Amino acid sequence: MMKSKQVFTSVLFIVFFNVALFAQLSSTQIDSLVNNAMETFKVAGSAVAIVKDGKIIYEKGFGVKSAKINEPVNEHTNFAIASNSKAFTTAALAILVEEGKIKWTDKVVDHIPEFTMYNPYVQQNFNIQDLLTHRSGLGLGMGDLMFFPDGSDFTIDHLLSSFQYFKPVSAFRTKWDYDNLLYLVAGELIARKSGMTWEEFIKKRIFEPLKMDNSYAALDNMLNKDNLASPHNGDSGTLKVLPDFKEMINGAAGGIYSNVDDICNWMLLQLNKGKYGENLENQLFTEQSQREMWKIHTTMDASRNPRYNSHFAGYGLGWFLTDKKGNMEVSHTGGLPGMLSKTLLIPDLNLGIVVLTNTEPGGGGLFYAVSAAIEDSYLGLDDFKWTDKLAKNLKDRVERGDEVSKKVWETVETNKNMKVDETKFIGTYKDVWFGEMEVFKKGNQLWIKSQHSPKLNGAMYFYNANTFAIKWEYQDMNCDAFAMFSLDENGLAQSIKMKGISPNIDFSFDFQDLDLVRVKAD
Repeated sequence: MMKSKQVFTSVLFIVFFNVALFAQLSSTQIDSLVNNAMETFKVAGSAVAIVKDGKIIYEKGFGVKSAKINEPVNEHTNFAIASNSKAFTTAALAILVEEGKIKWTDKVVDHIPEFTMYNPYVQQNFNIQDLLTHRSGLGLGMGDLMFFPDGSDFTIDHLLSSFQYFKPVSAFRTKWDYDNLLYLVAGELIARKSGMTWEEFIKKRIFEPLKMDNSYAALDNMLNKDNLASPHNGDSGTLKVLPDFKEMINGAAGGIYSNVDDICNWMLLQLNKGKYGENLENQLFTEQSQREMWKIHTTMDASRNPRYNSHFAGYGLGWFLTDKKGNMEVSHTGGLPGMLSKTLLIPDLNLGIVVLTNTEPGGGGLFYAVSAAIEDSYLGLDDFKWTDKLAKNLKDRVERGDEVSKKVWETVETNKNMKVDETKFIGTYKDVWFGEMEVFKKGNQLWIKSQHSPKLNGAMYFYNANTFAIKWEYQDMNCDAFAMFSLDENGLAQSIKMKGISPNIDFSFDFQDLDLVRVKAD
């Protein structure tokens, strides 16, 4: 009897000891976690906030807004939240649905007659939810070159007519492939049905009710930029301050600038099923709308990490959805040049976490490591050493990509004295959706430039056969590309296919989707 009591007591001790060991992280522990991740991933600045059971329990800034100025980040410092903006777009649509101005299943062409798609059936049956769920049949990031890098002059008219020229990679509504352009169409639909721009709608119908007073639907709306974080690139080993990225057409895919204090209000709204206010007396959207936004519309592969015992994964309306240890997880990430972020909700635990950063590529490792460690502590899991594991993975990935790029430019150097008749390549080439690119001589150097996207211009260096390597003047992101020419029987270039040089190139540089055909010779 005594022995059994001792065993029972020992079991209780182990249980309670483990609960204590793997309990929610304290503020001091979170500080240490973030500071360690900042140093490990070489991130200039970040901000982190947690809401739990209807309250903000943690919010803090780390590091600096800019490596040039060294002013500290605080909980009110604004960052570009990039694709975390997509959930604001779907919430805006939910408001219009509840006002009876649209239905989720309405055909897009019924509201935007100019909208095109790659075949008549898809065009006539493409509905509003198809704009939001990455199941169009188009490939990953198709058409993103229209606004990546920023500074192009593409208009909504260009955008609406472009989809007819894109080539699908899967059958309609059968496969998940992330896209941004269709969210811009959703932003245009919001403008047409509400009578105000997407930016105005987000400000008046979401930011103002939620008292997100220091959030902006467009960078140009931010008149005082004193507390704005600058984007950075750390690829070279030192932090390079980048210019702010400006969304074109509208910001529905990724245009919002916000801070962790304001996003706490957004997370509390979500966790309170669309209700807000001191006593939850107000409602932005109904629980029914939230169920629609948090319902899987496009299936994805669930996590293979056995620690989470996940059974499903998919994409809702502006949210990634999965389960971890029996709890629903709702999340999204965001990425623009030098700005990487994550929002994560566990509705079953009434928990929300947001991490904003201003450095790439390290910010991606930081937001994942920090959010995962905090989430794991609430799920009762052990310390998985996320920062160490992700730092190694990131280092390996960067080194592999750098090695590929290094070999390309070594080949360029080896072949630099090879005799090439550059006149065979000079001329103007046109892609049906991206427009013209001109190959010409700039001094003694072969050069290429885009008609619509002025930042896409750069020197062309002979690589091999009929292929040149392009070193863009734009170097805010790693996006140098191959240009592969097809020649006629006389050796005159007739067309160009392109692809990124580095395997680590961001998917939004979809050079592979261009089909540039000669329209005139020099």
